[in-house]
Amino acid sequence: MRSFLHEIDIPPSWLVLHVGAAWVLSLVSPPMFGSLARALGSVLVVVGALVMGAAVAQMTQARTTVIPRRDPQALVTSGVFALSRNPIYLADAVILTGAILWLDAVLALPLVFSFVWLIQTRFIRDEEIRLTEAFGPEFDLWAARTRRWLGRK
Repeated sequence: MRSFLHEIDIPPSWLVLHVGAAWVLSLVSPPMFGSLARALGSVLVVVGALVMGAAVAQMTQARTTVIPRRDPQALVTSGVFALSRNPIYLADAVILTGAILWLDAVLALPLVFSFVWLIQTRFIRDEEIRLTEAFGPEFDLWAARTRRWLGRK
């Protein structure tokens, strides 16, 4: 049982759980956002999927893992990784935000913050330790100029 739980403890599972919780909250949430937010939500979901696809393609091209808790084979710092050290997790958060807007679930907005906190504590910190161990000063230089979530320093 523990092995099964360990195998499903991955960011996509947490995203699905958060989107599911947003859907449940949408059933009791007062309508607030309207049709404009529904359109914006759709756009955010598509943008998130495109960013995620670009990041996965870059990591695949560099022949390194996209699976959390596995040792990286390469440090990818260009493309979407020049704007975010964690573009896949950023894409997940954007997709969740888009889903909440699309569902018109104002009560679900705090889920974005809980998702970011969970991903940061369960995955990102460990990944950054692995990257530091594997790439040392190269990772430190990239981390010094690229923010964890979005933007250049």
